[in-house]
Amino acid sequence: MPPSPRPSPLQEAQRTAGVTITAGRAHGFFTDTTLCIGCKACEVACKQWNQLPADGFDWTGLSYDNTRALSATTWRHVRFVEQFEAERFEGGSGNAGEIPAEQWAAPGQRWLFLSDVCKHCVSAPCLEACPTGAIIRTEFDSVYVQQDVCNGCGYCQAACPFAVIAVDKDGDGKAHKCTLCYDRLKDGLEPACAKACPTDSIRFGPVDELLARAGTRVDELRVRGVPAYLYGSADAREEGCDTSELNGLNAFFLLIDRPEAYNLPRAPKRPSRNTAPGLLTAAVAGLALTAAMLLAFRGRSSA
Repeated sequence: MPPSPRPSPLQEAQRTAGVTITAGRAHGFFTDTTLCIGCKACEVACKQWNQLPADGFDWTGLSYDNTRALSATTWRHVRFVEQFEAERFEGGSGNAGEIPAEQWAAPGQRWLFLSDVCKHCVSAPCLEACPTGAIIRTEFDSVYVQQDVCNGCGYCQAACPFAVIAVDKDGDGKAHKCTLCYDRLKDGLEPACAKACPTDSIRFGPVDELLARAGTRVDELRVRGVPAYLYGSADAREEGCDTSELNGLNAFFLLIDRPEAYNLPRAPKRPSRNTAPGLLTAAVAGLALTAAMLLAFRGRSSA
């Protein structure tokens, strides 16, 4: 009997994620924080695939989380939200906003987890700010930093409203962040973090399909009394937050507490929206200074 043919990379993605990766279609992540157990398997898988250095085991004394934040060498980070006193959800509307936290976890013992990553914004501020064209959108609608073009200026770092992208000052001096495993996607492979997640908290696929799945999940949780909502959908499914300035996120989240509890901005903005007001302010200040100088010169001449 002849041996079975080895599966192609495309078939591998279909088996692991049920997704056919197609160029020209927006792909991303849907992260359901209610399923995350804080195991950090996604962190390890990301570092292993991308050959990133470990973060060590230095404890801050403020959290059980040793990696603390995203950085130039940590592209996935499981945030530990350690709420040792029961809180009410303040961002929702209707009955969902009145559900006490005790219904999700015992008072004083509530742990929330969020596997944070680059949001691959639909209107990405980092891409707008890049002066060299190093940051581009790929054929999968992900935001990608071309290392051979990046000059390490750091404009992208200042522009990112989520503090995701960072310049590796101790390494190559260039900007780094999640690539949505662009090299894997080109070969039809699911991103390493999503493939490693044991609870399917991180789901990968076409963004439109993920949004539909996420909407169903929100409805299911609300029926059970959990104040769930979406962060990054840029539509009515967002409650107490607004990502419409970025036209939504290709890596979005299901949350059960206000965005600030997860260290996410309630309404992220693009710095470029301040360009026109800034130029106008500078022009007014210049005219005022010119007028003041003319008045001072006229006063001196009359004296």
